[in-house]
Amino acid sequence: MNIKNQALQMDAMVTKGAIVDAVKNFFADNATTADYNDIKTSGKNEMVEKMEGFVGSIAKVNGIKHHHTIVDNNLSASEFTFDFDMKDGSKILWHEIIRRVWNEEGKVTTEEYFQA
Repeated sequence: MNIKNQALQMDAMVTKGAIVDAVKNFFADNATTADYNDIKTSGKNEMVEKMEGFVGSIAKVNGIKHHHTIVDNNLSASEFTFDFDMKDGSKILWHEIIRRVWNEEGKVTTEEYFQA
């Protein structure tokens, strides 16, 4: 499986705001995630639920900018800036690195988020 193509396809979906669909299409069933607030998910279904809740709390997408993606064997790192107005009146401006570990089938098994 060409991991670079998989990573770039997933990043393209995220850039278009299709974050839930990206998880559905590219996560392995047993995938785990961890963010910089130590919030973790176990399994694709749990991550889909988390992302559906998050996306549902967005009032307006001001921008999603994909800066770079690097791939080395089965690891990828993608740099994004996310700019959202939330339904609760707050604003989110995240500049982050998303590190992913991919399996032989081209599915994400581990995803971690780091503030850039």
